[in-house]
Amino acid sequence: MTEFDFDRLSRRPDVEAPNLHAYDATDRLLLDSAAGRLAEQPTGVVTLGDRYGALTLGAALLHGVPRPRVHQDPLSHELALARNAGAVGASGRYERHGLGPELLRDARTVLLQLPRSLDALEEAAWNIAAYADPSATVYAGGRLKHMSLAMTAVLQKYFGSVTAGLARQKSRVLTASGPLPAGSAAFPLTQRHDVGLPHPLVLRAFGETFGGAALDPGTRFLLPHLASAAATDSAIDLGCGNGAIAAYLALTRPGLRVIASDQSASAVASTRETARANAVGDRVDVVRDDALSSQPKGSADLIVLNPPFHIGATVHAGIAVKLFTDAARVLAPGGELWTVWNSHLAYRPALSRIVGPTRQIDRNQRFTITCSVRR
Repeated sequence: MTEFDFDRLSRRPDVEAPNLHAYDATDRLLLDSAAGRLAEQPTGVVTLGDRYGALTLGAALLHGVPRPRVHQDPLSHELALARNAGAVGASGRYERHGLGPELLRDARTVLLQLPRSLDALEEAAWNIAAYADPSATVYAGGRLKHMSLAMTAVLQKYFGSVTAGLARQKSRVLTASGPLPAGSAAFPLTQRHDVGLPHPLVLRAFGETFGGAALDPGTRFLLPHLASAAATDSAIDLGCGNGAIAAYLALTRPGLRVIASDQSASAVASTRETARANAVGDRVDVVRDDALSSQPKGSADLIVLNPPFHIGATVHAGIAVKLFTDAARVLAPGGELWTVWNSHLAYRPALSRIVGPTRQIDRNQRFTITCSVRR
C-alpha cells in the first residue's frame, strides 16, 4: 500500500470551479466502511459511479486492492480518472469495463456512489445481482440530502439484506448483501410519444440516461421548430441523451445523416436503440465524445443542442458554456446552432458572444429556443 492524497485529484476535463469538487465525504466513508472487507478479501473489487478516481485509486493505493474493475458512465470521468492515476503513478492499477458481466463476474465487493436516478440504481443493482459472486457485498453511499427510502426499496428488490450505516459528514452508506435471483433485465425502457409524425416517436433508454425514455419538455417544444433549421445533408445532435432529437431529424428529413454525440455511455447505447426502434439506424451515427472534441473544426452546418444546466447535483452554467464553445469551433461560417434552454438561465448573451448573432425563435413560460449563426 502507498499513501494517497485525495486533494491531488482534479476534475479535468470537467469544469473546475470553487464550488465543484473532485471527491466528497461519501468517497471517504465508502472506503472506510469497506476497509475490513477489503483487507480480508482484496480481489474481486468493483467501483461503480466513481467520478474522478477517489474510489478506484483509494481502493488500489490505500487498501492494496489489485486492479479494481471500474465503470464510469461519463467519458469525462474516465478521462479524469486516467489523468489522476497518471499523476500518482497508478495508470496500470485498475481495469475499465462497461456495465455488464465483464465488469461484475465473480465480483465480491462493490463500492457504489449512489446515482440520483432510481433507474440508474436499478440497472446497477440488477447487473450486480445477475453477475456478481453469491457472497458479494455492496457498499452504496450518498449525500443525505440526495438519499431516499426509495433507494433502499430498489436495493431490497435485488438483495436479501440491506442495512443503513451511521451518518458521517452528511453522508451515509447502505450495505447490501445476499444477491437475489435477478430475473429478466428491465432495460432498455421504451416509451412512445406523439410529436406530430405519422407514427409515434419511439424512445428507448438505459438506466443512466438522463430523463430515461421520457420526452424532455424542452425537446418537445423544440422539435416542430426544427423544420425551419438550415437545409443541409448532415447535422449534429450534441448531448443526444435518449436520441429524441437525432431520431426526429432523421425521420423528418429522409436524406439527412445525423451524428449523435454524448459523453454518457448509457446515452450512446440508448440513442442507438432509439434509432433502431425508429428504423433510422442506418442514418444516425452515434459517438461517445467529450463535447465535440472528435469533430473537425468548421465541419458542420447544423448543430442542435438541449444543454444540461447542472453538473452532477450542482446547478452550474459551466457545462453549457463548454458545449457552446465546442459547437462554435465545429460550425462552419454561416452554420446554425439551434438551442433550447430554460428561460431563466438567459443564455442568449453567451450564445451571441461565443457563437455569433443569436435570434429568438420562440419562447413559452419555461423555455426559450434560439438560433445562433456562426460568424
